[in-house]
Amino acid sequence: MSYGQGGQGQPPWDPWKPGSQQPHWGSQSTDRTPDWAALAEASESRNKRRRLLFIGGAALATIGVGAAVAVAVVSANGNSQASNQPSNLPATATIPSDTTAPAPSFEPTSAPPPLDPKDFISSAKKDKAPLSPDILFPGTQLTMGDRVYRKGPTADTKNCASATKGTLPAILTKNGCTRVLRVTYTKDGVAVTVGVAVFDTEAQATKAKGDADKKSIVTSLSGNAVKSFCDSAVCRSTTNSYGRYAYFTLAGFTNGKDVTTKDTKVFTSGDDIAEFAFRQIRRRGEAQASAAASE
Repeated sequence: MSYGQGGQGQPPWDPWKPGSQQPHWGSQSTDRTPDWAALAEASESRNKRRRLLFIGGAALATIGVGAAVAVAVVSANGNSQASNQPSNLPATATIPSDTTAPAPSFEPTSAPPPLDPKDFISSAKKDKAPLSPDILFPGTQLTMGDRVYRKGPTADTKNCASATKGTLPAILTKNGCTRVLRVTYTKDGVAVTVGVAVFDTEAQATKAKGDADKKSIVTSLSGNAVKSFCDSAVCRSTTNSYGRYAYFTLAGFTNGKDVTTKDTKVFTSGDDIAEFAFRQIRRRGEAQASAAASE
C-alpha cells in the first residue's frame, strides 16, 4: 500500500518538465489534486538555474569587456612606444637643416682693379710727379749687395743730342726725346755714367731702344773729383727701356785704360747702375699709383 503521489511501478515526477509532459500515475490519478509543493520546488529550481546562468553570462561579458579594454590599452601603448623608436624618425637627408634658411643678401659690390704702376710711367699725361737727377738718383752713394758706389756729378738737359754720342743723338731726336738726365757713380777706379732719356710715350722709348746699336753711346759725365773717362778708350755700354724712359750706361776706367771682356768689375759696375736706374723708374710708377689709389 502506498501513500502520497504514486505507487510502485509508476514513473517518478520530473520537476524539470512541464505538467503536460508528466507521467500519469494510473487511470484513477487524472482527477487528483496537483502536488503544489513539488511544483513550487521545481519552479524555484528553474529560477535558481536562470540566476546562475545570468550571473555566469554577466561575468563572461565583464571579462570580454575587460579583455577588449586591455587589448585597446596595449594597442595604444604599442603605438605610443613605436612612435618613440628611432626607426620612425625621418632619414637624416630629409631633416630640415639651417641651410634651408634664406641666405643673407648683400648689395653687389666690386672692388676697383688694382692700379698698374707702369701705367703712370708709360705716358707723360699720367706721369706728373716731379723729376730731376737728384730725385731719380737720390743720396750721395749707392749700395748694391756688398758694393758701395759714390755718387758724382749730375746733369739735366732738354737738348737730348748734346748728352749723347755716336748714333744715339739722331735716334733720340727722331723718336721725340724731350730730356736727358745723367749721373755718374765711381768705385775702385771704375766710373759709370747713366743717362735716362725721357719720351712722351712708351712706344717712343721702346722704338729708340730698338734703333740703338753698338755706337749709340751716352756721353760720360765727369767733374766733382771724377776724372774724364771713356773719351777715347774702349768702354762698355748698355741700352734698355721701361715705360716712357730709355736708359743707357757707359762704364770704364778712370785712368783711360781700355775695357776688355776680362774686366769683370767694369761689367759688374755697369750692370749695378743699370739695375738701379730700372728700379728707380719702377718705384716712380709705384709711388704715383699708390698716391692715386689713396685719393
